[in-house]
Amino acid sequence: MIVASSITAALPFTLAFASGAMFYVVIEELIPEAQSGEHAIAGTVCAVLGFASMMILDVALG
Repeated sequence: MIVASSITAALPFTLAFASGAMFYVVIEELIPEAQSGEHAIAGTVCAVLGFASMMILDVALG
């Protein structure tokens, strides 16, 4: 019972980590255009910033 309550408390954090990991994999591995060219990291950074701003607006505007 103690283990179940501690897992329940950590569930949002583990799900957020898994979501971030999957978002990174999709951007880096499944979209080949993100890796082409000399500025490969810029596409990933811009996608993450766009996603973060979308989430902030979603929470702020309800």
